[in-house]
Amino acid sequence: MESTRRGVLAGLLAAGLVPGAAGGAVAGGAVAVGPRPPASLLGHEIRRLPTSRKVLALTFNAAWDDSGVDTVLAELRSRRLKATFFPTGQFARDRPRAVRAMGAEHGLGNHSYSHPYFDGLSTGQREREVRRADTAIRAAAGTEPLPFFRFPYSSTTAESVADINRLGYAAIEFTTDTNGYLGPGGGMTVERVVERAVDAFAPGAIIQMHVGSTGDGVVLDAQALPRVLDAVRARGYGVVDLRAFLVPEERRGAGRRGERRSAGVLDVRGAPAHQESAVAGDRQRTVPGRPSRREPA
Repeated sequence: MESTRRGVLAGLLAAGLVPGAAGGAVAGGAVAVGPRPPASLLGHEIRRLPTSRKVLALTFNAAWDDSGVDTVLAELRSRRLKATFFPTGQFARDRPRAVRAMGAEHGLGNHSYSHPYFDGLSTGQREREVRRADTAIRAAAGTEPLPFFRFPYSSTTAESVADINRLGYAAIEFTTDTNGYLGPGGGMTVERVVERAVDAFAPGAIIQMHVGSTGDGVVLDAQALPRVLDAVRARGYGVVDLRAFLVPEERRGAGRRGERRSAGVLDVRGAPAHQESAVAGDRQRTVPGRPSRREPA
C-alpha cells in the first residue's frame, strides 16, 4: 500500500501537480510523515484553496454509520473523480471495511478520534485525539493517511490550529457545508443540498458533505452528489485532488517561489484539465461566515 501511495504522489509530482513553494510543518513529535503541507496551508485554517483557477475540492466527513458510502464511491468512480474523506477514529475502528474502501481510491484525512470540541481541550488532549485517530485510520485503511486535519464542528482557535500544525497537519475546513447531514427531519432536501453546494462554487472552494445518517438511513448528500457534479461541469469547473497540494518528501525544499505548474485537476468526466496552477501569493485565507457550533463538520 505504501509503495502504491508513494507512486501516486510521485506521479502527481511528475505531472506538475504540486502547486506552491515547499514548506513543511514544525518538527517535533509529528504524527504525519512523508508528503507534507506547503507553508501556504499552515498558520491558519483553510476554507478556500490557494488558487484562482476554476477548480473546487470535494470532501466527505464520516462519523456515524456507513450509509451512503458505497453510493458515493460508485458515483465518484464512474466519473473518475477524486475526493478526500475525513473519518473519525471511532468510525475507522467500528467500520474498517468502509474506511478501507475509501482509502483504496481516495485520500484520507483525520477528523479526530471521538469528535469533541477542540476549543475546550488542552494541547495534550488535542494531541491524543489526533494520534488515536491516526492509529485507527491506519489500521483500518492499511495505508498512510494524509496530513490534513478537519476540526469537529469546525470549532477552531488560533491555538488549536497551531497545535495541529505542530503535529504535521494542515487544518482543512470548508467553504460551505451542504447541510445534507440534517436530513429531511432537519428541513433539508436534495434540492436544498444542491443549491447550497452550487452557491459556494468559486475558485478553490472546498465543499463539505457527509456519508452516514443520524439514524433515519437517509443520506441526502449521496443522493445529491450526481446533480452537484453535473453542476460542476455545467459551470465550467474542475475537481481538484487535495493530494495535489502536498509537497512530496523527496522534493521538500526544492520548490521555487512563484513557480508555475500545471494543475492536478480533473473535469467531471475524469479527463485532465490542462490549466495552470496559481503562483505563490495568490492565496486566500478564510471565507466569511464560519459555521455555527451546531454543525457536525
